[in-house]
Amino acid sequence: MTGLRWGILATGGIAHSFASDLRTAGLDLVAVGSRSQASADKFAAEFSIPRAHASYEALVADPDVDIIYVSTPHPMHHAGAKLALEAGKHVLVEKSFTLNRAEAEDLQRIATERGLLAMEAMWTRYLPHMVRIREIIAEGTLGEIRAVTADHTQLLPSDPTHRLNALELGGGALLDLGIYPVSFIWDILGAPTSIKAVARLVETGADAEVATLMTHEGGAVSTSISSSRAAGANVATIVGTQARIEIDRVWYCPTSFRVIGPDGSVLESYESEIDGRGMQYQAFAAEGAVAAGDTAGALLPLPLAESVAIMGTLDEIRAQIGVRYPSEGNANV
Repeated sequence: MTGLRWGILATGGIAHSFASDLRTAGLDLVAVGSRSQASADKFAAEFSIPRAHASYEALVADPDVDIIYVSTPHPMHHAGAKLALEAGKHVLVEKSFTLNRAEAEDLQRIATERGLLAMEAMWTRYLPHMVRIREIIAEGTLGEIRAVTADHTQLLPSDPTHRLNALELGGGALLDLGIYPVSFIWDILGAPTSIKAVARLVETGADAEVATLMTHEGGAVSTSISSSRAAGANVATIVGTQARIEIDRVWYCPTSFRVIGPDGSVLESYESEIDGRGMQYQAFAAEGAVAAGDTAGALLPLPLAESVAIMGTLDEIRAQIGVRYPSEGNANV
């Protein structure tokens, strides 16, 4: 432990998962903030949190809080993180980092000016099986990587009023689900050199299915499929000239994978064995970055600059499929 004291901003489902994993890992969770005292009190009681604040402003003003996890819906990420940064707090912001690249760049500017850590909570990047996969790639076991494919497909509520289908709340498959394979592809292949995207929109204008085909440096290709209306395999594959990695269901959670040679032989098998859901690993990384003075996150598996650039990729995908969020108005995204 580095001694950082955590606060949680908002008390939704993902906040419960994060708080549970912080407690499992023995990290110092000292405060929670909600828009109502009753909600904050209930959350605090569930996780034995000493201080419950009735507003986000009160949370960020708490002198005993060093770093804040922002777990609001997507359109509120920017405002919540900005509030915390301007109060002198480090932030871990739930994915997707913001609603669009312009908002991400603004948070990057504020964090840089104040020497604070602003980090995207793309927890998959920090899981032990993903750490091992990057090691295998760095060792050259796969040879030259030629293709990556991943899907994130779930059968989620179709109610038009549900957050996942409400454009005013950043609803749609892309920001909730598609961010996982897109970020994974960036992790393995880097920035795309070309992007093609197609989607099916539902009655609210939100994207229910999104598919991408991207090319990358050296001619490597990637594909992704995301859906909020149908459950698929949720597996991922990295194909190299010397071997491939097959990541089992559910690839973006703690799971197993195999390294397989061209002849079908299994070169390595990996099985995740962790406590909790696995969200504590991103918290470990955030604390480590602050302790090392790496507030730019340059040494993290997901540097802030890359989170900003990934938001640009999502902007381009949305431009191609015709999705714009109401809060963006007529501005370019």
